[in-house]
Amino acid sequence: MDRERGLSVRLKLTLSYAGFLMVAGVLLLAVVWVFLLRYVPEVIPQYRSSLPGTGGAPSGPVLSIPGRYDLQRAFVPKALLVLAALLVFGLVGGWLLAGSMLAPLTRIKNATRLAGNGSLSHRIRLEGRTDEFRELADAFDTMLTRLEAHDAEQRRFAANASHELRTPLSITRTLLEVARNDKDRDIGELLERLNFVNTRAIDLTEALLLLSRANQRAFTRERVDLSLAAEEATETLLPLAERHGVTLETSGDQAAANGSHALLLQMTTNLVHNAIVHNLPEGGTVRVTTSVDAGNAVLVVENTGKKLSLDLVSTLAEPFQRGTERVRTDHAGVGLGLAIVDSIARAHDGTLALVPRAAGGLRVTVQLPAAPP
Repeated sequence: MDRERGLSVRLKLTLSYAGFLMVAGVLLLAVVWVFLLRYVPEVIPQYRSSLPGTGGAPSGPVLSIPGRYDLQRAFVPKALLVLAALLVFGLVGGWLLAGSMLAPLTRIKNATRLAGNGSLSHRIRLEGRTDEFRELADAFDTMLTRLEAHDAEQRRFAANASHELRTPLSITRTLLEVARNDKDRDIGELLERLNFVNTRAIDLTEALLLLSRANQRAFTRERVDLSLAAEEATETLLPLAERHGVTLETSGDQAAANGSHALLLQMTTNLVHNAIVHNLPEGGTVRVTTSVDAGNAVLVVENTGKKLSLDLVSTLAEPFQRGTERVRTDHAGVGLGLAIVDSIARAHDGTLALVPRAAGGLRVTVQLPAAPP
């Protein structure tokens, strides 16, 4: 916003310090005036001192005691000099003191300008004990750390998305060039492959749009029972599970959360789909359970499968990350399934936890704040 430039905070603090000091000086002089000079008579008569042995006859020099008006004439100029000295002292001392107090704010301002210019790696790292300025600096450093991590994640996501979107387009162009050069090529096979590549590109685009919607939290919250969402997801994916020879098991109690029914259903569907596809070749099992624990609605999806390492599991929720055994299957997806689950969970103020099972497979736990009764 364009605003007219006003007085600096340092000058305002300086004037405040000096003004407070002047007020304190005036009050002090007023106290002296009221409680000291009020006991002095306005006029004190002159008299001569009595010398011993003279029978009380006045003799000797005349003694003159100053009255109130005399003290006023002597007090007022001195008081004005004191106030002037206090004013100068307050301005100089206030300027130095304000500069010392606002020095951390200057460092924060410089760091803010650097961040505004795109430099997110700079940190304030304000020294000293904790106070308001240091709490502000620490909070700003924490914000910069998160912004830097988010910026790096977005850059990586954009690069991966560009690569993933370019791949089907490149395949399509190659197929069309081959078909143009080879007039005798089977058109039916070409159309089938083009349809497969186009479908994959559409799935990827829809997944990117869903991920963007979850990140923006652009949805209306309502009461959603995760147990019903789990039943709906398993019923929808039952034919896929039968084709893969996977048994679906659903159990648990009602676990209501506040959020988007469409997003939470998509989250549950992604988890069940992921558990079905990445399972044992035959005789696999997927268990879906819901519960309420410590004020959280909990959704757990477990599947059998190959043993997974902790290093691999820690990357599965990142966009476009897949296990090496998952790339060349017909149902490999677009690499955004768990990334979408993670984004939906965070958009609902929840958490996603991935843990490899000792016997093989994966255990996925989603915790969302439970809806009030």
